[in-house]
Amino acid sequence: MSTQIIQWYPGHIAKAEKQLTLSLAKVDLVIEVRDARIPRSTSHPCLQKWIKNKKHLLVVNRRDMITPESLAAWNTWFKQQGQTALWCNAKDGTGTKKIKEAAIQLGQELNTRRKSRGMQQRAVRALTLGFPNVGKSALINRLVNRKVVQSSRRAGVTKSLRWVRVGQQLDLLDAPGVLPSRLENQEAALKLAFCDDIGQASYDVESVAIRFLGIIEQCEKTSFSSKPVNVLEERYGVKLGKAHLWLESAAEHHTSGNTNRMAQRLLDDFRKNLIGPIALELP
Repeated sequence: MSTQIIQWYPGHIAKAEKQLTLSLAKVDLVIEVRDARIPRSTSHPCLQKWIKNKKHLLVVNRRDMITPESLAAWNTWFKQQGQTALWCNAKDGTGTKKIKEAAIQLGQELNTRRKSRGMQQRAVRALTLGFPNVGKSALINRLVNRKVVQSSRRAGVTKSLRWVRVGQQLDLLDAPGVLPSRLENQEAALKLAFCDDIGQASYDVESVAIRFLGIIEQCEKTSFSSKPVNVLEERYGVKLGKAHLWLESAAEHHTSGNTNRMAQRLLDDFRKNLIGPIALELP
């Protein structure tokens, strides 16, 4: 198969990035959110340039979608890089209490410095930053304990910046997902497509599903995934062979021969964690 070119940089992201650079001057802390299935591919190349001397809190969402072995391997890797990752599942709230406590702790450090300079104490101002659909808005709703910002499992729902108060000690700025203006690494772009962290208009669903089936076979050979091939074959009743033939056969069984609908169903099932925990990247 020829290399698929995936590019997606809608107008609201370009606009948000301009607003972002202005907003960064007003915040004390950047809460960076990544996708646990692809922690490397959801790391923005401009992050360090943006945060400069700001406090940085690394949050990895969707911890339920990878195995404990994968999480442990990434944790070790992050520590080797001098980073501490806070893992959560924003959907059910697992791990979000620690994130709130860590942000407030950083705020207390800030206020200690402010007090020493004769300045008044105030709530810490934090910006949530990350790729589209990694769960930033869902995380904010969990931190506030109510739905204050729109959240959906698709890219591009948040289109403007909005401040949200989390008690008296923390103010959060919910920002639209940001992407590099050009996706140079097409392997990473494919993983963004698998995980629905990029707009569907940027790729062909069938081609991406066929590439995903190839990834499933690779994951089967590692000890960091459940047995996705077994789950796939049991779920759809079709033995995995050549990817395009599997898609055609599964479509005959489930979507009246419509391979496009079958491809969409396969990707949706992965995104809903119905094929088991699968780490698409390992350190």
